[in-house]
Amino acid sequence: MTDTLAHPHLRFEPAAGDHTGPREIVILGSTGSIGTQAIDIVLRNPDRFRVTALAASGGRVELLAEQAHRLRVTAVAVAREETVPALREALAAHYGAGEPLPEILAGPDAATDLAASPCHTVLNGITGSIGLAPTLAALKAGRVLALANKESLIVGGPLVRAVARPGQIIPVDSEHSALFQALSGGTRAEVRKLVVTASGGPFRGRTKAELAGVTPEQALAHPTWSMGPVVTINSATLVNKGLEVIEAHLLFGVPFDRIEVVVHPQSYVHSMVEFTDGSTLAQASPPDMRMALALGLGWPERVPDAAPGIDWTRAQNWEFFPLDEEAFPSVPLACRVGELGGTAPAVFNAANEECVEAFLTGGLPFTGIVDTVAAVVDEGLATGVVMKQSQDGARPGGTAADGTSLTVADVLQAETWARARARELAAAAARTPSEARA
Repeated sequence: MTDTLAHPHLRFEPAAGDHTGPREIVILGSTGSIGTQAIDIVLRNPDRFRVTALAASGGRVELLAEQAHRLRVTAVAVAREETVPALREALAAHYGAGEPLPEILAGPDAATDLAASPCHTVLNGITGSIGLAPTLAALKAGRVLALANKESLIVGGPLVRAVARPGQIIPVDSEHSALFQALSGGTRAEVRKLVVTASGGPFRGRTKAELAGVTPEQALAHPTWSMGPVVTINSATLVNKGLEVIEAHLLFGVPFDRIEVVVHPQSYVHSMVEFTDGSTLAQASPPDMRMALALGLGWPERVPDAAPGIDWTRAQNWEFFPLDEEAFPSVPLACRVGELGGTAPAVFNAANEECVEAFLTGGLPFTGIVDTVAAVVDEGLATGVVMKQSQDGARPGGTAADGTSLTVADVLQAETWARARARELAAAAARTPSEARA
């Protein structure tokens, strides 16, 4: 890779939406954890930020209506069209007589339409690869993209790289925000490696054999972070960390053999950069996503008191452990998938989402999640379903001028196959539970 999508030395400012006064923000995924915390930052900084539009799945229309009224947005979007009547009713209950209601957009493309609407920054806090189309729309429209939806970059890496300008993406994941900040301590040539920290999840220290009987209730009890079920299970299997390694590679252009994962249970050091002179710069703060969110919304300026700082008057110990790749094979599998490129990351991510669902409903053992994902990836490679990426970023035979002939259709087709195959393998495992646990 010859450049980076996100780099502190490259401060991209779009012309569209630039003006004096509060920065205009569109929030995608407003009723989720990322969205609600971002709104908290906005409400505490009305002189800096103004939200113009909100998008959500439609599962929490009461909250969406409350957010819309409190922020005085001009438009709201829901992915599920059948929730529009309930949303209209909820909005009417919040807005007074004579107050204009926001425009309502509905359907699978609604969030994508909002992502291209006039504003300065789009915060993509949608969960899953459905965030790819809004990510591309925001970038093509020239918006700054505060990216919390790692899946869109992971499954559509070449597509995103083809349209993003250097510095246009500001990472919001705490680990990538930490790398983004630490990288300002040196030049690209001086970077030896990236060190991505992991809490280790609820099962740190267990062997693979000890993980076989883990229940969904145990896996959902994360020791540090409060997240949705899919992300929480991904943190327990460390699939989330594997996805973050792929994201770091794509954002910062550092090869996989120079990205390391280290377990840090306290989650105060969010990631580190080691430089060629042997020095390491670490970004540290209490485990609170509002710090990274505020930086994503306000870059290149910091937002004062975005979240509490570290209490240095209190004695505390910070521990670091090497990753047990035998017990948690998801990280090396993700690195392999990332090296393959093409549609391999999309297959990895889609198969994992299906396997997580199978685990939560009792159809797969905990260790069967990553084992099944690996089987789907291997089968995809063997059958040619997985499209590998060549060294120059294009798939074999690709001739597109932007360096890749990968298309959104390619990604969606690979995902569809991976989901179906993962469900088939999970169903087979459920029919033969003793074999699945062998």
